[in-house]
Amino acid sequence: MNLVNTTIAKLSILPLLLFVAVFLGVGIYFESVGVDYAFYQVPAPIAIIPAIILAFCLHRGRVSEKVEVFVKGIGHSNIITMCLIYLLAGAFSTVASATGGVDAVVNAGLSLVSANFLLPGIFIISAIVATAMGTSMGTIGAIAPIALAVSTKAGIDLNIMAGAVISGAMFGDNLSIISDTTIAATRSQGCNMKDKFKENFNMSLIAAIITMVILFFFAPSPESIEVKDFNLILAIPYFFILLLAILGVNVFVVLFAGILIAGVIGMMGDYTFLAFTKDIYKGFSSMQEIFLLSLLIGGLSEFIREGGGLEYISKTIQSLTKIVSKWSEKIADQLGIALLVSITNLCVANNTVSIIIVGPIAKRLAASGEVSAKRSASVLDIFSCITQGLLPYGAQALLLGASFKIAPIEVVTSSYYCVTLFFVALSFIFFRKS
Repeated sequence: MNLVNTTIAKLSILPLLLFVAVFLGVGIYFESVGVDYAFYQVPAPIAIIPAIILAFCLHRGRVSEKVEVFVKGIGHSNIITMCLIYLLAGAFSTVASATGGVDAVVNAGLSLVSANFLLPGIFIISAIVATAMGTSMGTIGAIAPIALAVSTKAGIDLNIMAGAVISGAMFGDNLSIISDTTIAATRSQGCNMKDKFKENFNMSLIAAIITMVILFFFAPSPESIEVKDFNLILAIPYFFILLLAILGVNVFVVLFAGILIAGVIGMMGDYTFLAFTKDIYKGFSSMQEIFLLSLLIGGLSEFIREGGGLEYISKTIQSLTKIVSKWSEKIADQLGIALLVSITNLCVANNTVSIIIVGPIAKRLAASGEVSAKRSASVLDIFSCITQGLLPYGAQALLLGASFKIAPIEVVTSSYYCVTLFFVALSFIFFRKS
């Protein structure tokens, strides 16, 4: 790039920095005045509007040409596909939960957990539920009351129990094929969910085993656990979509089939067809914020791309990892992707938003270092979830802190899975390059 082009590229990045600054600044302000969930008070689709206005002002050309650039970004096939998957994932999660699938999975898990395996058991249950539901927040909301009751009855340290819950929740959030982080990572990098799942699973399984060993040593003396009655049939939709996803079935077919099966199983009981249709729409609505943000980020990214900002950021990241690149450019670019998404997540306190923001840049870095799409998607998702699981001002830590009546910082200091996954992922980057 010459001096003029470099200046234009730098200016094109300003809207993105403004979005991060607004999102972060508002969160810090509300945090300082003691508002709960400070970083979630202003919806992200609203926080990005000043950035879009700035991008319009900075971009050269007539207003009609600027609108065309913005709409081109919104209408990108990856963005539209991502949004459609969000809708179906939201519908499946809502219908399956409404028909009792979550309760069935949780109580089935508790029935299989021995008393001296409580902490690892809660981790496993949280991991299974999160993988099935595709949401760490939904998992924490479902598991936290049970985990708190078990912790109180068995005399388990609340901090460690909260750490087990958030660890399992982040495991599933990272691995689930219907998680918004997985959807964003695979679509932005252009890989199949099956391939990303397999790439992720190797790292996640090792980190999970180490975490369970750590939690086992914190387990208290055996105590009995009260398990509510459950119908295992209600959990079938979760296992069904997981199986289809692993087999490589198209994600649209997987989710659509999952919605139908969950509805049919529910209607075998007292679940009505009218409730089924309403829950599908409720699921669509639950994805409204991330749906809108994805569209707006797509439009903003197109301004940055045309201005040369993506290329400039890629080269800047590559310069930061220059020492490593002398040894292996593939390793250097993976470290660059990890660094980029982690820093972004620290700023916006939302792992999905972070992936959407840096996805195009990560894809450029991956292409430069000849990193496979499944690996770049995996690195994006893993390091965003690691950061999210260790943020004391992240929604997950705040919800668990409120549920257990402990400080959020106490939650994340016991998030052993996220810490373990960090070192496992780094070892894969350095020693398993392909």
